[in-house]
Amino acid sequence: MSAIATQYLPILLFLAVAIAFALIFVGAPILVSGLTGTSKPDTVKLSEYESGFPAFSDSRAQFDVRFYLVAILFIVFDLEAAFLFPWAVSLHWSGVPGWWAMMEFLGELAIGLVYAWKVGALEWE
Repeated sequence: MSAIATQYLPILLFLAVAIAFALIFVGAPILVSGLTGTSKPDTVKLSEYESGFPAFSDSRAQFDVRFYLVAILFIVFDLEAAFLFPWAVSLHWSGVPGWWAMMEFLGELAIGLVYAWKVGALEWE
């Protein structure tokens, strides 16, 4: 065996073990569910169990893009609040440079909010 092949042998063995584990962890649940009968629907399995009444529409219906835009904006401004509390607690250590850095951060977020407002990302029809 050449020197290059012996250098790559551990990587190839690692790759083979990773593929084997991936196939086991994906294939075994599919095989077990097929053998245990979970893939055979009947009236009891298909009945409503959470709310007690039939669904209005298909559960796999697509959501409007605006739903995701509002969700992303919520996450951004929620993270802003998460950054403000540790900053306020540690402001006496960071001093004036820390205060200006946070003001720059809040300014950038304000620009983002104004932009989202202008393009209509916060409007819901």
